[in-house]
Amino acid sequence: MKKIMKEAITKTHFNFPDQKSVYHGKVRDVYNINEKWLVMVATDRISAFDVVLPEGIPYKGQVLNQIASKFLDATSDIVPNWKLATPDPMVTVGYYCNPFPVEMIIRGYLTGSSWRTYKNGAREICGVPIPDGLKEHERFAEPIVTPTTKAQEGHDEDISKEEIIDQGLVSAEDYVKLEDYTKMLFKRGTEIAAEKGLILVDTKYEFGKVGDQIFLIDEIHTPDSSRYFYADKYEERFVKGEQQKQLSKEFVREWLMENGFQGQEGQQIPEMTKEIVDNISARYIELYEKITGDKFDKVPIAKVLQRIENNIQSFITKNSL
Repeated sequence: MKKIMKEAITKTHFNFPDQKSVYHGKVRDVYNINEKWLVMVATDRISAFDVVLPEGIPYKGQVLNQIASKFLDATSDIVPNWKLATPDPMVTVGYYCNPFPVEMIIRGYLTGSSWRTYKNGAREICGVPIPDGLKEHERFAEPIVTPTTKAQEGHDEDISKEEIIDQGLVSAEDYVKLEDYTKMLFKRGTEIAAEKGLILVDTKYEFGKVGDQIFLIDEIHTPDSSRYFYADKYEERFVKGEQQKQLSKEFVREWLMENGFQGQEGQQIPEMTKEIVDNISARYIELYEKITGDKFDKVPIAKVLQRIENNIQSFITKNSL
């Protein structure tokens, strides 16, 4: 148990030249280099219900960073993105952007939190009407955009397009662009997933600005930000009312809920045994190989923090000249 936990990188404490600040998010450590670059380290932390769980997941950071890097490259013709380089398997360096304070969530199917909301009687999500008579995991006639606020701490909150604009979080002009980009990115992600025998069920995108230019930022189409179903048995399972076989973080949420935890005050996080940790790690690697079509190459973990620091430092030195 202890041995495998040591393989996971759960926090970094680097200090680079011209570093202005560091932000330790739920799963990423983000270093601000002179408001010119952001250095994003994808750690092995894992969160669910907006709570960081007590154990890291070996290779999770590498999986997330490499999937995001591939999809940023595969969608750069749709919208400019923040990525400049990936100097380490767990690191992306990119433009320093001013982020919009909302997350653009898009859903192709009624599942996860949207199903739980629907099952409790709601027929509207973020101002989008949902018809009666739908079943769990049913495909929407058209994907729906259901934004949330972007909370620094605690839970993100659902919010409608009208509320976003009325509150001045995003201008009406920019919001139209964000929604258009969201739909185009989801369409591309859906096409790529289909080629690999997967369904991109839902996902989230984050955007920022450099000057007047909108950039796609953060991660894209990873198991932390997205949900995938296996396509081959989808229809059969749906007709029978069975749960879908999926590749996403939802199985972690389901395990937590089965053990009495949904991030509410007073609830205890269940013990994360070696078996649980190994299973989560294997599922992340499975998604990487399934969605990319590439074999996952586990980078040696010996002196991993030193390796990450050296690779970032080398990038900064070479590109500061």
